[in-house]
Amino acid sequence: MEFDKLREIIADVLNLDPNEITPESRFAEDFGADSLDLYQIKLEIEDAFDKTIDDEKVANVKTVQDVLNIISSEQNKA
Repeated sequence: MEFDKLREIIADVLNLDPNEITPESRFAEDFGADSLDLYQIKLEIEDAFDKTIDDEKVANVKTVQDVLNIISSEQNKA
């Protein structure tokens, strides 16, 4: 499932317990993530899902659900 894979990526990059991560989790406010963290997550997602994600889309990400929406929209393009 996309969320499970994404949760593992986020947990790995940000050194978190995967169980702390929900779709409503906010990167900056809940995890203290900055733009470099989000870029690293983007690279891991691209590798794991074999998709290219536009940097502009990542710049607008606030929550885990935002990332799930991007992954879903990229998969629909294929």
